[in-house]
Amino acid sequence: MKHLLLLLTCISTLSLGQNKLQTPDEFLGYTLGERFTRHHAVVDYFEYVDQTMDNVITQKYGETYEHRPLMVAILSSPENMAKLDEIRINNLKRAKYQEGQATDDGIAIVWLSYNIHGNESSSTEASMRTLHALADPNNAQSKEWLKNTIVIMDPCINPDGRDRYANYYNQYGNKNYNANGDDIEHHEEWPGGRANHYLFDLNRDWAWQTQIESMNRSKIYHTWMPHIHVDYHEQGYNNPYYFAPAAKPLHEVITPWQKEFQVSIGKNHAKYFDKEGWLYFTKESFDLLYPSYGDTYPTYNGAIGMTYEQGGGGYGGLGIITEYGDTLSLKDRIAHHYTTGISTVEIASKNAAQLAGEFKSYYDQNLSNPFGKYKSYIVKNDNQDKLDKLAEFLDKNFIKYGSVGSSKSLKGFSYKNGGEVTFSVDSKDLVINTYQPTSRLITALFEPSAKLQDSLTYDITAWSMPYAYGLEAYATTVKVDYDNAFKKEEIKTLADGKPYAYAAKYNSLADVKWLGHLLNSGVNVRVAQQAITVDGKKLERGSLIITRRNNENFSEGIDDFIRTSAKQYGIELLSLATGFSDSGVDLGSSSIAKIEKANIAVVAGPQTRSLSYGEIWHFFERQLDYPITSIGTDYFNRVDLNKYNVLIVPNGYYSLFSEGTLKNVSEWVRNGGKLIVMGNALNSFKDKDGFGIKEYLDDKKKKDDKPTTESLLKPYESLEREGLKSSIFGAIFKIRLDNTHPLAYGYGTEYYSLKTDEMRLSFLENGSNVGVIRGKARPVTGFAGSEALDNLDDSLVFGVEPKGRGQVVYMVDNPLFRGFWENGKLLFSNAVFMVGN
Repeated sequence: MKHLLLLLTCISTLSLGQNKLQTPDEFLGYTLGERFTRHHAVVDYFEYVDQTMDNVITQKYGETYEHRPLMVAILSSPENMAKLDEIRINNLKRAKYQEGQATDDGIAIVWLSYNIHGNESSSTEASMRTLHALADPNNAQSKEWLKNTIVIMDPCINPDGRDRYANYYNQYGNKNYNANGDDIEHHEEWPGGRANHYLFDLNRDWAWQTQIESMNRSKIYHTWMPHIHVDYHEQGYNNPYYFAPAAKPLHEVITPWQKEFQVSIGKNHAKYFDKEGWLYFTKESFDLLYPSYGDTYPTYNGAIGMTYEQGGGGYGGLGIITEYGDTLSLKDRIAHHYTTGISTVEIASKNAAQLAGEFKSYYDQNLSNPFGKYKSYIVKNDNQDKLDKLAEFLDKNFIKYGSVGSSKSLKGFSYKNGGEVTFSVDSKDLVINTYQPTSRLITALFEPSAKLQDSLTYDITAWSMPYAYGLEAYATTVKVDYDNAFKKEEIKTLADGKPYAYAAKYNSLADVKWLGHLLNSGVNVRVAQQAITVDGKKLERGSLIITRRNNENFSEGIDDFIRTSAKQYGIELLSLATGFSDSGVDLGSSSIAKIEKANIAVVAGPQTRSLSYGEIWHFFERQLDYPITSIGTDYFNRVDLNKYNVLIVPNGYYSLFSEGTLKNVSEWVRNGGKLIVMGNALNSFKDKDGFGIKEYLDDKKKKDDKPTTESLLKPYESLEREGLKSSIFGAIFKIRLDNTHPLAYGYGTEYYSLKTDEMRLSFLENGSNVGVIRGKARPVTGFAGSEALDNLDDSLVFGVEPKGRGQVVYMVDNPLFRGFWENGKLLFSNAVFMVGN
């Protein structure tokens, strides 16, 4: 009997223990909002809730570049958790990602994503409070909601950035926080915590998936396909809270239901904010156009995608005084994010059956009657490497594609010509049609031109994939079925024996990566500076040539090394039996120039725009696997530049380049250095002694400097829109290229450039104007104000100025923009490896 009583007592005690879930405050040992919680402690709390409660599980879905875990918590009622995989698969059947007929289970799936910008830090704190409220077995409301709702929570999308911010604040924060915005605790050091390890803005990377966090998140996201997705942010600390509905422009692929339910969610939030007297705004500032945000990407994948923005940003700290004299505390910010999170789950639960039903209808329409004018996109196989990169991108986004069994003739829109043409499609081309689950995403990514309801937008207005990848493509209004899977062509190695020389094409990033590997391995590589034919094989300008002569240091191993590395990097290798050309110069000519190994220095630090530096850093380290040395702006003048032959100055606003520093850099170039200057960094070299880059000033611009009476009398409310006349929001322009110049090796005579700045520079008087806008400037797609367009007429985009034994490369546009503008990567590589040989 005693044993039975003891057993009952133990069971009772265990049961009581399970019902007592520690709050974050109890678990962490401090009240949320009193300090910033480091990421490992957030993970510990989520895992503790998982271990304590039977209706919560955590799942690691990857890790960051700095090896912090990426994780989600999944929670619902115990009954739903017992059949969680069944619910998940049923939802994938709704979205047509799984075969079979979905049942009407009436269960909604809500995904809450926190802290994608590391220094917008209140939302991760709020995630712990939200998790507790939803998982607490004594919370009758949440228990009711979870009967028909699955909630997925990602407490920190950007752990590396968050810890960078938390560590800074914990280092510089005062014992009693100083709410004066002038205090150092409110001013992060460069590069700040907003971005990830490689300083990429992860909230611009949802579709492009250039970063490991985005790639891993996409995989788990597509195993669930939520009906609602919330992306938590912070904005300037003087701003009230922002929530849905979103501002215009709204992309045309967004359905009426998606727009309507945003209003329902917004009204539910407003009910709670009104009760507390908290200020908020909707329908302003944050639009739904650019496809790679945490609100648009889920929206284009069938969800109700939303951004929630709390005032605070990277300046709020534990508390800051606003323009009204109030102190906005971290505790306030947590409370606001917590409230919208709980409100989102509530409104989802109350409308669970309709959410699931509308979600199914969304995908039914995608398959049977896709939205949009164009039903198919055909991408020509004129560059296998570039097409393979596009296929990788499509795979990341679960977009289906294939190839036709036999050639046929079609009519459609030509991205190159900008009009309707007749074209042919054959078995080597890549075919995408919109009769598939990702239909609306495809339309948004491939549309020739995005339709703008409003020109006041938050980001770039053009991104069409054929331009981004530099591939010839067509859009048709008819469905083109693909009969076969698209297959990558096998690389043919045509090299055998011990030839006089090896040769390979040079027109893609794969070729650059191989070149970098050869140079780092000590191979002497040459470049054909004009087209030649040798041993019956035509070699285009820019082709890579490796002769046996001058590579004797490899002794008998040169052949095995070249062939093995070519196979490793997917290079089609040719063997040349002679150095005597059938046409053009012989292989011993000075026009078959040695490529110097690039010893690269990159300027980094507070005067450098961190995102621009991050694009360069990631490009060399993760895409080329080529070493660079980053030199801080605070000690740049103490570095011996003669250890390097390439210096890259990223986009930025520099006080570094004083008259003395410019003189030293100019002398370094004259002695054989190569200077690459990008974006706003050009302002430090523009119109300066020793540099030929000049601002474009013509009579029209001088005359227009004087304001007219009409412009002075514009109503105040129209001033913001008047400013758009001189602005460019990421529009695509066709650039004329001189492809005889090494900067343009591997290209044709045209290049599509994503222009995000209205900077206008004159053509170089003593140099090569390699990429220019000639005549009237008009975007191929995207928004550019009328005055900005006028200012771009006859202007320089990419130029090279020779100086002594060196060169200066000027880049107005950024060929590495956000890592997704694939067609620019070869151009940037040419600046590093090809110019000046």
